[in-house]
Amino acid sequence: MNAPGTPERIVVVGASLAGLRAAEALRDEGFTGELTLIGDEPHAPYDRPPLSKAVLSGWLTTDHTELPRVRDIAARWLLGTSATGLDLRERRVELADGRQVAYDRLLIATGTRARPWPQQQGGALHGVHVLRTREDADRLRTALAAGPGRVLVIGAGFTGGEVASVCRDLGLEVTVVHRGEAPLASALGGVVGRAATGWYRDAGVDLRLGTTVRALEGDAHGRLRRALLSDGTVVEAEVALVAAGAMANTGWLAGFGLAADAQGVACDHTCRALADDGTPRADVFVAGDVARWPHPLYPGQLLRLDHWDNAVAQARTAAHNMTHPPRDHRAHRPLPAFWSNQFGVNLKCLGLPSLADQVVVTQGALDEHRFVAAYGHRGRLVAAVAADSPRVLDGYASLIEAGAPFPPELNATDGPDRLLPLDAGFAQRPAPAPDRPTVPSIPPARSMPSVPAGHE
Repeated sequence: MNAPGTPERIVVVGASLAGLRAAEALRDEGFTGELTLIGDEPHAPYDRPPLSKAVLSGWLTTDHTELPRVRDIAARWLLGTSATGLDLRERRVELADGRQVAYDRLLIATGTRARPWPQQQGGALHGVHVLRTREDADRLRTALAAGPGRVLVIGAGFTGGEVASVCRDLGLEVTVVHRGEAPLASALGGVVGRAATGWYRDAGVDLRLGTTVRALEGDAHGRLRRALLSDGTVVEAEVALVAAGAMANTGWLAGFGLAADAQGVACDHTCRALADDGTPRADVFVAGDVARWPHPLYPGQLLRLDHWDNAVAQARTAAHNMTHPPRDHRAHRPLPAFWSNQFGVNLKCLGLPSLADQVVVTQGALDEHRFVAAYGHRGRLVAAVAADSPRVLDGYASLIEAGAPFPPELNATDGPDRLLPLDAGFAQRPAPAPDRPTVPSIPPARSMPSVPAGHE
């Protein structure tokens, strides 16, 4: 039996990375009651980062992406079943098959899904893909292995760049269409984005910037054949990947009393979900990609981070707080971090570059594919990005957490003679209202476990 006042029944909705790690942490925290995991996919929890690289390249099959189990969680698994509703007063989760699952504590870890291409603009054509699930990766891998004459990638964020990189490694011709001024510009700014443009060009990618896809067209059999672009040109392609961002899986929560919308579920610094009046719920918690939460280093913001490390850390924080009284709750405050490998370049980021107004190269040089860029906001260091220099970021982490001045005085042996801060090159955002935090647009990015052959 659990101690008096502790929950007897905990339900986790979302059986992926955050859900599994939270369940393991709950047992580590001493929870001995009934534990139920609900997942809409039929598979055991699996790792998503390898899908865009190792699986597409043929290094791994999706059967080998299952997440390792840290411990036996003695849970009831309800897989292949979607949650469709929530009764906060009666403490029940409603399922698509008509069942109801009662809880004393609930963890929402439903993550995100890929944004699809509109069907009226060709989204239903055979050959149009998104990449989020095992099935998505299997279908796209089969399409690439067939040797299409050209692959179209819509979007030059992290997923788009990784898939385009794989296509070039496979010897496939690829066109990337991106509405921004440079790849990764919405995540890392225009300065680093222009360096990324060089990586695309050097790899032989047909990169179309400042351009959008107006429609995808197919043949009489419903197969993709071409894309019509906003500049009036046409790209012939048999395979297209839509890498246009992610949407939070919150539709099942609409109208049930939580502060949840298409951007995620709002929670406080202890991972307690907020009711639609802004008050925290004592019995509902949030973790992973679906969570929107405040970080003390970035006041006035609610962050939603599609980051591997954050999902794991937030799951542990939520598990601790679900099994302890409020006086013993922990704040969730790890420094955001992610990795990406594309076009032979390893990128690692700490902090939130997208909040910066200035950037400066502190080590190496942008045109050498090996550099560190520091990001500042109003004279304070808020982030750092390293290309092929991942180990040097440890020192930057302590400076960011300490709120060090920007530009940082590092006196690095491989640094420039003089630091020259530049405009960070992010699109202008409206200033937040004084009484309402905003959610910055933070594109999906991943922190990735080690995989052979330089994979994430």
